[in-house]
Amino acid sequence: MKARTIIAAKPQLKRFIARTVGAAAVGALAWTALATGAPGGTGGSGGSAGSDGSRSGAGAAAVVADDAPGYAVENFDYPGADKILAEQSIVLKRGDGHITLADCASGTGLIQIMARKQSETVCFRVVGNSGWLTMEIPAVYAVKGNDYETQVDMTVGTEEKSFDIDKNTWTAVGESADEQGREHMLVEIRTSK
Repeated sequence: MKARTIIAAKPQLKRFIARTVGAAAVGALAWTALATGAPGGTGGSGGSAGSDGSRSGAGAAAVVADDAPGYAVENFDYPGADKILAEQSIVLKRGDGHITLADCASGTGLIQIMARKQSETVCFRVVGNSGWLTMEIPAVYAVKGNDYETQVDMTVGTEEKSFDIDKNTWTAVGESADEQGREHMLVEIRTSK
């Protein structure tokens, strides 16, 4: 019985080896063609040599790596932050895209921020299951939550404080919650469902 199992496995093993060797050979040929300048390649015998030693001709391919766009790497910087700073005096730094600055008249369910140095309430829209946004908004004294669990981080001098925001109601934060009435800067909003 053992001999039959081994004999039956040999044709399958031979086919597997033949496919693997065949695929490797095709890959090696393609690589060799590109590296040595076969028609469509960049080096070797395609075209005639110029005065600087470079090759030219119909079969030579141009190097496109320098002309191609680079990789997109997300750095989480807030888009349009410079324009927002110039127009509204709000520094928006970084976030995951789930908390965004919004027009307060654009609807309900917004997080609202009141600050003495802002002429109007500042609002943020939240989407997704969680989000975060870092910023600098000075003299914040009240935050109205929405349907999300919301925490805000604030600084006063070198001290950092966190406040849990009540859902769908105003919460005293910063100077209005500080015994000394010190001016606090809002530096981060975090939300979760």
